[in-house]
Amino acid sequence: MHILLPPSERKASGGDGPPLDLAALSLPELTPTRARMLDALREVSRRPDAADVLGLPAGQAEEALARNRALTEAPALPAARLYTGVLYNNLDLPSLDPDLAAERIIVFSGLWGALRPIDRVPPYRLAMNASLPGIGGVAAAWRPALKQALRLDGLIVDMRSGPYAAAWKAGPGPAVAVRVFRERVVDGVPKRTVVSHMAKATRGALARGLIASGAAPRTPGELAKAAADLGHTVELNGTNLDVILHS
Repeated sequence: MHILLPPSERKASGGDGPPLDLAALSLPELTPTRARMLDALREVSRRPDAADVLGLPAGQAEEALARNRALTEAPALPAARLYTGVLYNNLDLPSLDPDLAAERIIVFSGLWGALRPIDRVPPYRLAMNASLPGIGGVAAAWRPALKQALRLDGLIVDMRSGPYAAAWKAGPGPAVAVRVFRERVVDGVPKRTVVSHMAKATRGALARGLIASGAAPRTPGELAKAAADLGHTVELNGTNLDVILHS
């Protein structure tokens, strides 16, 4: 089983280890594209229009650009501690078995392509749906490299958001996308709506439960059973595992 996650815009404030070593990261097939992205991001982050080019909110631009400019000198930290925010707070990667997490979790990234939780990188800011001068669309630039590097056997549990899912199509093993809905009864009729904040929390909790429990589903049906055993209300709809929240 492989669990695919998006990154988080919210990240730890800084690292506590040596600077980035591209050659030490997992999935070494991605190194050439990582180097290109790194150089392009550092260069654009020095421009006066960098915030607009990268689509950064005004209140976050100064800190994000400073981080991008310092990527090769800043102390790095494991991806397991880098990403914060709702999904990662519920996943709580640092408290999980590091070997099992490293084996089962892949975090997709606009800058690094894909990371294992043990990979050490500095804080950065680059969305997968951004465009970099000299490279173009970030997701499109990653597709050939990710296709070559990621040949995953076994069940794929896809928790990525749209831009990150667009960078790599899950396969060749069976793949299930996790969706989250809130169900309310309105005038006696159940109504389901897509939720955002709680969807992130639910995906994080589900990913944590699957790893902490040692679950090893090989098929979508086994995944649905494992999720139900963890206390989630789920439905298997084609290639989607729908998690239903009741209120």
